[in-house]
Amino acid sequence: MKVLVAGGAGFIGSTIASACSDAGITPVVLDNLKTGRREFAVGHAFYEGGIEDDVLIDRIFDEHPDIFATVLCAALINVPDSVVDPVSYYTDNVAFSLRFVSSLVRRGCTRLIFSSSAAIYDVSSTMVVDETTALAPQSPYARTKAVCESMFADIAHATSLRVLSLRYFNPIGADPQMRSGLQLTRPTHALGQMILARESGVPFSVTGTDYDTRDGTGIRDYVHVWDLALAHVAALERFDALFTGDAAYDAINLGTGTGTTVRELLSAFEDVTSRRLDFVEVARRPGDVVGASAGNEKARRLLGWVPTRGLREGVADSLRWAQLRDTVLGE
Repeated sequence: MKVLVAGGAGFIGSTIASACSDAGITPVVLDNLKTGRREFAVGHAFYEGGIEDDVLIDRIFDEHPDIFATVLCAALINVPDSVVDPVSYYTDNVAFSLRFVSSLVRRGCTRLIFSSSAAIYDVSSTMVVDETTALAPQSPYARTKAVCESMFADIAHATSLRVLSLRYFNPIGADPQMRSGLQLTRPTHALGQMILARESGVPFSVTGTDYDTRDGTGIRDYVHVWDLALAHVAALERFDALFTGDAAYDAINLGTGTGTTVRELLSAFEDVTSRRLDFVEVARRPGDVVGASAGNEKARRLLGWVPTRGLREGVADSLRWAQLRDTVLGE
């Protein structure tokens, strides 16, 4: 089996590519390297360019006519940035994705796995969300994911394309073999900021302490990126069985089912490092929401997927990668 991984030189896409390769699935990587890293594509067929490049997409399918399915990871993902620059987010995440899927349909590709996000859910009334929970995205980034889901569902019902949206919760960790990890030098998510604070000696900022949670801080479902990648392998292996009869579109949550507040994440971080981390409390960031954990029964039932790596393992792997990052990436 061969799979095209668009955005396959980024943090999540490269981990998916490695998991596929380990499972005997051959990844073909497409990435414009805007945030991805060429080093993460070593050992795979690699094409540098954007998902909106029709000519390049044709070349990939001409050279790899046996592509079984496509995984679309390519996207801009920073919530505060999307508030400041929504035009770039709607261009890259919506307009370019539409162009890409148009190419897939034209080339007869019938299977697409879309990297969606739990950020699309309405979390105002519950701390646990499943696939039936109402949608209410609160940032331009989240709205681009919701728009793409609706767009792909419409296309799937009108064409031979079948689309599975996997709604990620909050990936942490790294490839356990340290082949790849978070490539950004200054990540904006909480765990990345804790690692930076530990390295620099600057206090970690707890952004928002007035949420309606057990300790006032935002809550997230932290899923190890390797578990996330293995869910894609399961989805590829079971893809055709997911779509019977007239079924053309579906969505599945990928999360552990356990919510962790920022303060609890900080406590786990201190346990793993055996060292106290200074922190300060500051206001919420633009676009941030209280958060939620995943109802993941559907993933268990349809994919046979059960996450096996816990919070502390994710923290430990993130720390290991942070120590190796500059060596692996050469800077």
